[in-house]
Amino acid sequence: MLKLNNISKQYISGTFKQNALDDISLEFRNNEFVSILGPSGSGKTTLLNIIGGLDRYDSGDLIINGKSTKNFKDSDWDSYRNNSIGFIFQSYNLISHMSILSNVELCMALSGVSKKERKKRAVEALNKVGLKEHLHKKPNQLSGGQMQRVAIARALVNNPDIILADEPTGALDSNTSIQIMELIKEIAKDKLVIMVTHNPDLAKEYSNRIIELKDGKKVNDSNPVTEENKDYEYKLNKTSMGFLTALKLSFNNILTKKGRTLITAFASSIGIIGIALILSLSNGFNIQIEEFEKNTLSQAPIIISEQSINTTIDTFNNNNDDLEDYTNNKKVYSLKTVENLVHINNISKEYISYINNIDKNLIGGISYQNGTNIILFSKIDGKIKQHNTQGLINQMPSKLDGSISPIISDNFDTIYGELSNKKEDLVLLVDSKNRIDSLILKELGYTDNDEIDFDDIIGKEFKVILNNDYYKDNGSIFIPNTDYESMYNSKDAITLKITSIIRGKENNDFAKMSSTGLLYNKSLIDYIINENNNSNIVKAQNDKDYNVLTLEKFNLKTDEGKKQKDTLLSYLGADISPLALQIYPKDFDSKDKIVSYLDKYNKNKDEKDKILYIDQSEMITSLSGGIMNAITIVLIAFSGISLVVSSIMIGIIIYISVLERTKEIGILRAIGARKKDIARVFNAETFIIGLTSGLLGIFIANALIYPINIIIENLSDLENVARLNIIHAISLIIISILLTTIGGLIPARIASKKDPVEALRTE
Repeated sequence: MLKLNNISKQYISGTFKQNALDDISLEFRNNEFVSILGPSGSGKTTLLNIIGGLDRYDSGDLIINGKSTKNFKDSDWDSYRNNSIGFIFQSYNLISHMSILSNVELCMALSGVSKKERKKRAVEALNKVGLKEHLHKKPNQLSGGQMQRVAIARALVNNPDIILADEPTGALDSNTSIQIMELIKEIAKDKLVIMVTHNPDLAKEYSNRIIELKDGKKVNDSNPVTEENKDYEYKLNKTSMGFLTALKLSFNNILTKKGRTLITAFASSIGIIGIALILSLSNGFNIQIEEFEKNTLSQAPIIISEQSINTTIDTFNNNNDDLEDYTNNKKVYSLKTVENLVHINNISKEYISYINNIDKNLIGGISYQNGTNIILFSKIDGKIKQHNTQGLINQMPSKLDGSISPIISDNFDTIYGELSNKKEDLVLLVDSKNRIDSLILKELGYTDNDEIDFDDIIGKEFKVILNNDYYKDNGSIFIPNTDYESMYNSKDAITLKITSIIRGKENNDFAKMSSTGLLYNKSLIDYIINENNNSNIVKAQNDKDYNVLTLEKFNLKTDEGKKQKDTLLSYLGADISPLALQIYPKDFDSKDKIVSYLDKYNKNKDEKDKILYIDQSEMITSLSGGIMNAITIVLIAFSGISLVVSSIMIGIIIYISVLERTKEIGILRAIGARKKDIARVFNAETFIIGLTSGLLGIFIANALIYPINIIIENLSDLENVARLNIIHAISLIIISILLTTIGGLIPARIASKKDPVEALRTE
């Protein structure tokens, strides 16, 4: 089964060479108890380590079931130790932070045995060696003899072909030694047992074959193999340590040094705490901004007016940008001013039709600014007065069908009366304290000191006078009618009444920005334009090349002259395109779709034919969001430095752990753990520290958020500003794990490359 052909091994230290084994050839039976005797330095332990695959021979060959090991890779030796070899060491070599049950289970975990089967076989093995009552004890809770029994159970549990015992009774008293030797002798009945010992009496009493070594050479073999052993096909089962097993090993080790681990995790978590608090504040402020935007800007209109700033043109359009040196250049160049950047929008009927075809589900409301003059009269103290409508009366946002927009009900409370879609019904908008502008109050016939009951306002009448009653044809010129009484009582006059009073909802910033005054329905202006478009003065003005109110001549050969005439026609109520319009989105998502719709109109058009707009909410949110993001990035960058320092610190801590667990590394290699398994054990330790650090950091950050919010509230009246987003929290925990894992990669690699023989000698 096992054969050594001319095995030699040298140890070289500088210029000194020592022959540990010199041309050793041996063959072993499938089951026998072999004792290897010899003085110190004779090569006994080296021979045992080479047979066990812990050390490598320099020349010769180790043959297992007819298979040469000359071409074995590291993984093959790992599998060989796990499947074919069971070690019993003089110093027991148990992992102190694991229970004896876990110590015995470990080699089966490397073999891929299921958890249930592992436990069953481990319990049976410990029962055989008389330790059934001690399954969950740690090694330091056992006597020397009991620990050696655990080592024997571990050696047997994977049913190896060969048991290697290195001075198994060297640390035991005589009575315990006898018990252990009897146990090993029993094992040798169906396995090959090779024992190294200094005690010739022990060897003679228990073994059936004694091999003596001296100076690395075989000097005697009491029972050499003479018959030819039958060779079997030797098949290696690959070993592998699962990450959960590695985690368990590292977790048990960490439990033995909880204080140091917590301090390390806390130190590492400082960066996580800092970033978590920064992200909490950033997230909270962004939520506050979003809430402000929702209340204030979500329905802020997209404004399309006759004039707009063309932001696609560089403000400073220097045609000498390609010159590298201006110092010696003796030329002057033009500089574009803001006036040059003004873009004229042609708000045509075609464009208005395009707007009217927009998806109605996106529109919260729309209002048009017409150039039409609303001729408004009222009777105050029995006298008829013509009003200056500038600032007094404005159009309410409406749906595309002309009815009142939900923007009004969403942002304003009707505090008296009832809203109506009728063209004759007016709405009075007051501020949060039921006030209106003093100039408007004066136009309504009141003074600054007046306190007016709602009942006195509701029902107040106004008259809209149409062109045919207001303008009188006086030959080549039209003049205003001075007979207020006849106009006021005309059957064509439109009687308007204030039917409701509205006030902005509490804490609604959009409503706070609205100007007080009278509001009318879109249906009113549509009716006025429809009537006045067919009036005598509009017909006359359409036919004339001069101003029918002033006799001023229009130069219709120029764009300016044409524009002057159109402006006058619009003022008189002709069906001319509006001067501007405001589109109120339902929400931010709708706003984005509306903007895309407006941009679609401009696609493939010349610059002069494009219709530019002003997106108020985008201007504000991009500015506020950009500032907040910049501040957050800078603060995170500073906090990130501590994370890098933490990563370096973790690397140092893990390296210390490698030094502390060197013996454990040797034990793991002896039972078949691969180099990558050793690295995995320490990577698992960094994973646990990183996870603990991340969780601790998030926990402390959450605890600090409460006092931080109290301080901010006392300073600014903002409630619950700091809010840690769950996604940020999870991300920071993952970052903590990644950084600590990266920090531990080098120490883990160092651990994986440790020589198992040297590691086992460490105390």
